[in-house]
Amino acid sequence: MKVIPTAIPDVLIIEPKVFGDERGFFFESFNSLAFSQATGLTHNFVQDNHSRSGRGVLRGLHYQFKQPQGKLVRVVRGAVFDVAVDIRKSSPTFGQWVGVELTEQNHRQLWVPPGLAHGFLVTSESADFLYKTTDYYAPEHERCLLWNDPAIGIEWPLDSEPQLSAKDKVGQRLADAGLR
Repeated sequence: MKVIPTAIPDVLIIEPKVFGDERGFFFESFNSLAFSQATGLTHNFVQDNHSRSGRGVLRGLHYQFKQPQGKLVRVVRGAVFDVAVDIRKSSPTFGQWVGVELTEQNHRQLWVPPGLAHGFLVTSESADFLYKTTDYYAPEHERCLLWNDPAIGIEWPLDSEPQLSAKDKVGQRLADAGLR
């Protein structure tokens, strides 16, 4: 496994070793010991999630202010532009974002540590998105940042307005989110 740092030091791109031939491919999508050795992180993943979305669907930018979730995310079908935003007030990268293309071809994964907001835009016809979390989903603690907050300035690869859920349409600006 190869670990690639990003502009937010705690956010990591994970590239697994993929073994392929004319029959197809094989790779370990997760191995706790290998993940820990490669990243120096030891997290207990407690929940796996799977979503399917069509082209132009933007999900996020979600976070939980209590029970913050670390997420190890990947795409098994299609392609997304995946984004993490640092919302930790004490962090030197507070308010900054990183974006990574995750596809079924590149097999990349993104580690989004607890304390960051996360979202993605589907750039293929559809995408199946999988993620492991370090804490359980707690809807009473979930919040959403506005996907196009100019203070964050995410450069989404959009060719039209994204499709948003009702919750994501009313996300808060970073300045109004009351982060501590």
